[in-house]
Order: sequence, then C-alpha cells, then structure tokens
Amino acid sequence: MGGNSTGAHTADRFADDPAFAVHEGGKLSVTPTRSIDSIADLALTYTPGVARVSSAIAAEPELARRFTWAPRVVAVVSDGTAVLGLGNIGPVASLPVMEGKACLFKDFGGLDAVPIVLGTTDVDAIVETVVAMAPSFGGINLEDISAPRCFEVEARLRERLTIPVMHDDQHGTAIVVLAALRNAARVVGRPLADLRVVVAGAGAAGVACTKILLEAGVGDIAVADSQAVLHGGRTGLTPTKQWLVEQTNSAGYAGTMIGALEGADVYIGLSGGSVPESAIASMAPGCIVFSLANPTPEVDPEMAARYAAVVATGRSDLANQINNVLAFPGIFRGAIDAGATAITEGMKLAAAAAIAGVVGDEVRADYIVPSPLDRRVATAVAEAVAARARDEGITR
Repeated sequence: MGGNSTGAHTADRFADDPAFAVHEGGKLSVTPTRSIDSIADLALTYTPGVARVSSAIAAEPELARRFTWAPRVVAVVSDGTAVLGLGNIGPVASLPVMEGKACLFKDFGGLDAVPIVLGTTDVDAIVETVVAMAPSFGGINLEDISAPRCFEVEARLRERLTIPVMHDDQHGTAIVVLAALRNAARVVGRPLADLRVVVAGAGAAGVACTKILLEAGVGDIAVADSQAVLHGGRTGLTPTKQWLVEQTNSAGYAGTMIGALEGADVYIGLSGGSVPESAIASMAPGCIVFSLANPTPEVDPEMAARYAAVVATGRSDLANQINNVLAFPGIFRGAIDAGATAITEGMKLAAAAAIAGVVGDEVRADYIVPSPLDRRVATAVAEAVAARARDEGITR
C-alpha cells in the first residue's frame, strides 16, 4: 500500500507539467530491424548463423561497417558536470538531456545514438572508458563536460581513436555562431576580416568560437573571462587561456569586457551574467549582438535591438536562434557517411558555410540562420562535411 501511495503522489506532483509527460519512462527504445517469426529466423539472427558473420569480421574487421550497426551509431557521452545552464548536476540527472540528444540525432540526422553517462569526473578514467567502448560505435559526441577538462578529454580521444570525436558544447556552438556571423556580416555589408569582435566567456564554447572565428579570418578578437580581457600581462592562466592570449587581442587591451565593447562591431556572449545598456550603446554603429546564455540572455534582446543591426540569442521564442541542432546531426552524418576517421577544422568550416548557405539570398536582420526545424539543414551539412572529408583524404 505504501508503495502505491508514493507512486500516486509522485505522479500527481508532475501531472500538470507537459515536460514530465514527454520524459515518462525515458525517450528511447531499441527496435530490431529484423523480425524473429520462426526457428529459421532465430537461427540466422543468433546462433548458429551469427557465428559465420562474426568469423568473417574477425578475419576482415572492415566488414563490421557492413554487417553491424556500430559504424552508424553515435555514443553521447557525459559526466554531468556542465549540463545546460544547470551546472554540475551529476550523471543520473544528466541522462534525460543525453536521451534528448539521441532523439535529435535520429530525427534530424537519421543516426542511432546511445546516451552514456559516466560515474567519474577523472579525465584518465573518462578517456580510458570511452576508448574501451569505442568498438561499439561509429562516432563519439562528448556532451556537457566542464572546462577545462573537456579540452583534454577531447584532444586525447582524438589522438587515440580513428572514428569521429566532437565535443558539441565547443564545436557545435562555434559552427552555428560562425554561420550566423557570416550572414549577419552580409546584412551589415561588412567582410569578416574588418570586424572587431568581443567574446565574453573563455569556457568550452568561448574558446571554440574564438578558434573557428580566427580560422574564418575574423580580423580582431578580444576574449574576456570572469576577471577581464585576456592579455599578455595576465598570470596564472591555464594552457588554453594562454593560447588565447597569444592568438587574440593584438592591441594588448588590459581592461574589462565592458571597456572592450566600446567601438566593437560584434559581441558574442557565452558566459551568462548581465551586460548594461551603456556598454551596448558604446558599440560601433550597425553592430551585431549575439547574446547566447539560456534561458536569460546576457543582453536584453529588446534593448539590444535599439542599438544593434542584428541580434541573435539561444532562445527558441526569438528570431535568430543559435541552436546546436543545426550542426551536430549533419556533421556526424556526413563524417560517418564518408567513413571519416576524424572531424577536422576544415569539416567544421564546411558545416558553417552549409548552414549559412541554407539561408541564401533570403538573409535579413531577423533571418541569419535557418530554423532548427528546417529539414534542409542536416542534409546540406552532411553533404558538405562528407565532401570536405574526402577532399582532405581522411576517409577509409
């Protein structure tokens, strides 16, 4: 009786929230592609027939690409330390997010994905665990692992594995930001090379955005962490922040992020917090504001629109949503279709160009990126990524 009462009470607590109804019992299941309706079906699906297939793969491992699901399955791996805007909530609480990611892989990219949450935050343990289970998968999507550990985890896995590996919080965000900035620059009639950009946040997304913007030829970038703009006089920096010091802020500005915004062309917010109206008002005429913290943008969008020619956020209820779903399904689909052994910087740039290209000549201030529900995007990204992988000669 006690158990039933508790269950009813629990159900009542969440009855009025539709989010809980969507997640009831989880959001994933495994569906066989072959039915078992006879003894013959059983003998072919499992033993003894399966032994012939396993023996063939043992002799020629590349046959696994044809005769198992592994090459077209992505592992969505997290330790639950940097989940959405919730922070370090642990692996069990992160599992609904990873299930959701798997749903997006299937719905937008046509790829099966398996959520895997790890009960460790140790970098060595994470790397060795993923390497050990990698034969079961065709790609590794790292998710919601906190900085700076995420940089080392991804780098070490890229060195160890010959399947695509990508930390989506870094590169998915960066790819969509570059796509959006390409089109925003078209709206204001400015080449990327002429833009002065301020990136607020030196975490996973901030670092990746800075790197891809440098690759794309953006002229001048200043990166600010919670203390100030990164510059040569700062001490005690992590290796990643030291790299940023060496690659950005050519003027050597040593002040605050607010000060750096004076006369700047682009603000990219990836850190949370709040930016005062006076700082946005001090930016250059026709400026661009990407305020991407969720659910509360760093810059109020209505206020930003009084000063900026183009405004983008991470919110689905506003125009120009910077959403990673525009990137990761097509990136993994293209990489896997091509048999790519990695996801390169060139493939990321190709993905950004493809996303921007879906908007095409329809580009305008309130339409610099496609809708997250635009089904053309994943196909365009997959084709562009696969083509670049082949051009770079990193396919099997």
